[in-house]
Amino acid sequence: MSKDKNPSADASAITADRQGKEEVEELKIQCEEYKAGWMRAQADYQNLQKEVENRRSEWARMSEAQILEDFIPVYDHLKLAISNKQLASRSDPWVEGVKFVLKQFAGILKNHGIEEIKTIGEMFNPELHEAVGEEEVEGKEAGEIVREVASGYRIGNKVLKVAKVILSKEKQLADK
Repeated sequence: MSKDKNPSADASAITADRQGKEEVEELKIQCEEYKAGWMRAQADYQNLQKEVENRRSEWARMSEAQILEDFIPVYDHLKLAISNKQLASRSDPWVEGVKFVLKQFAGILKNHGIEEIKTIGEMFNPELHEAVGEEEVEGKEAGEIVREVASGYRIGNKVLKVAKVILSKEKQLADK
């Protein structure tokens, strides 16, 4: 028995097969585009989550720094009160208690990253110090800090309060 082949039926089957393969390729390309878009959207969402978390952390740090800044004048006044020579030299339990509170207060500030700005013996730095006066002091270089009037504080590289200081000045030659 012999089978008759219809050339036009073969041609249409080949054309349909080609069209089917082209559609499959187009669908594969479209699927890859959708997948790439989804992956970009996923990455954008993760980046947004990280940015939001970073901002929340920054706001929390700023709030903490603001609260701690509000306590600095209280700490300064406590230091000033205890630095009174008559009071500091007494061995009164009340004075010892205040000294202990001052020490605790200093520890809390330090634990939160707040540190006092160094002054006496340092050279004047306008970013850290505010000069409120000058004195002639034997053996001191001009511009060297010889006395602290008010403490200064910083947290990391951010200055919360500049230190108020007295600077050494050059000795004036007496007129002849």
